[in-house]
Amino acid sequence: MENKLRSIHPNAKIGSHVEIGPFVTIEEDVVIGDHCVIKPNAVIMNGTRLGDHCIIYPGAIVGAEPQDLKFQGEYTTLEIGTHTTIREYCTINRGTKASGKTIIGNHSLLMAYVHVAHDCKIGNHAVLSNCVNLAGHVEVADHAILGGLVAVHQFVKIGQYSFIGGGSLVRKDVPPFIKASKEPLSYIGVNSIGLKRKGFANDRIHTIEDIYRVLFVKYKNKNKAMEEINELFAIGEDRDNIIDFVSSSERGIIKGLSAVS
Repeated sequence: MENKLRSIHPNAKIGSHVEIGPFVTIEEDVVIGDHCVIKPNAVIMNGTRLGDHCIIYPGAIVGAEPQDLKFQGEYTTLEIGTHTTIREYCTINRGTKASGKTIIGNHSLLMAYVHVAHDCKIGNHAVLSNCVNLAGHVEVADHAILGGLVAVHQFVKIGQYSFIGGGSLVRKDVPPFIKASKEPLSYIGVNSIGLKRKGFANDRIHTIEDIYRVLFVKYKNKNKAMEEINELFAIGEDRDNIIDFVSSSERGIIKGLSAVS
């Protein structure tokens, strides 16, 4: 009787020790890794690739066709890494021919009602809080945290270890290691508490703070700020990540606040 409550295509590839609840739909072109849990009423659609130890909560729709008028039925995928949790009523679309895939990394958490549009890339250990909405082609780097009700414009990039306050509208790129809030979205400081929790040493955090004082607080021209950062700070992973992110930004980065010290 239990099997009649589920719709699982016989060609779907399902790993070992997978728990599948009642009223679940799994389409033909789906791969599910080992030790996953698919809770009741979840839908996993064609093109989905799910890594080991993932949990899909009730009502989530994973791997749906893109909501993009340019989509013409081309073959694309949604790739989700290991140990990632998709909470209730999330909607995650697969890619378009633009990149061919939507990607979500390992150990990430998408809370209830999150929407991830086509061709997005979400890194490892990222957290998208309730009702976050990502438009197409958005990139969210490792360890980034987006507060509830955050809405992100298409093609925006969000840097690693950044924190975006709840209810924010993200129209420009958000560099790594910072906190962003206000309207319009602005730099409000380095995400020092988050960095400490991730094991960053105080000296490392202080260097990041000094770099962003040059970039945001002094209100210099971006190119001039980059020149000064190159002159004042020794080559290093964090400095180089900041410079590379800012220099390669196509949409431009968010602004600073004069009140920040």
